[in-house]
Amino acid sequence: MSRPRRVGLPWYGPEHYDALRHGLVDGAKLLASYEAWRMSAEQVEREVQRSGVDVVRVPIELGAFIDWCMRTGSASDGAARARYAAERLEETAAGG
Repeated sequence: MSRPRRVGLPWYGPEHYDALRHGLVDGAKLLASYEAWRMSAEQVEREVQRSGVDVVRVPIELGAFIDWCMRTGSASDGAARARYAAERLEETAAGG
């Protein structure tokens, strides 16, 4: 299986972080502070970029994400956020 050239990284804004932590089924797994989460996410981002893959930050807004989960029958967990980010990235690439 070939490595993708671009991946979508679910990205949370500081203004939405607490709401996400409380509104997601696995929100308790997110780091307690936005700053701690951001530093961890940026480290992951750098590691993926070093492997030669472009990383695109895909904003996760709770309302839009929950609507997508309901439409797709997905739980609002990490796996669903990864799929959501991948779909948003594809839509952007396709001009949608």
